[in-house]
Amino acid sequence: QVQLVESGGGLVQAGASLRVSCAASGHTFSNYAMGWFRQAPGKEREFVAAISRSGTTTNYADSVKGRFTISRDNAKNTVYLQMNNLKPEDTAVYYCAASSSVVASSSGSRYDFWGQGTQVTVSS
Repeated sequence: QVQLVESGGGLVQAGASLRVSCAASGHTFSNYAMGWFRQAPGKEREFVAAISRSGTTTNYADSVKGRFTISRDNAKNTVYLQMNNLKPEDTAVYYCAASSSVVASSSGSRYDFWGQGTQVTVSS
């Protein structure tokens, strides 16, 4: 089992920046590709970003490309999502997930473990 705990969410104004973090425990962190997903009220969960085990490969949804950056620190067992120029449509619960796959997948079905989520709210 891998336990994932997100933190860093909050309420910000449009145009602001925010960094959310996800701390992992229970297994060797570097054995897992990591992803961020989000779910807004009344909408389906959607892919945001993913990063490979070593951190050398990243993958982003078109809606966040150029504004969000995913990174990881394998020594700290933590993955980050830096969000810049936030927009009201970025409002959602953000979830991190761990995948035993070697690729930084955009498909939620490829992820084995999920965190409880952290709320990000962007006011206009």
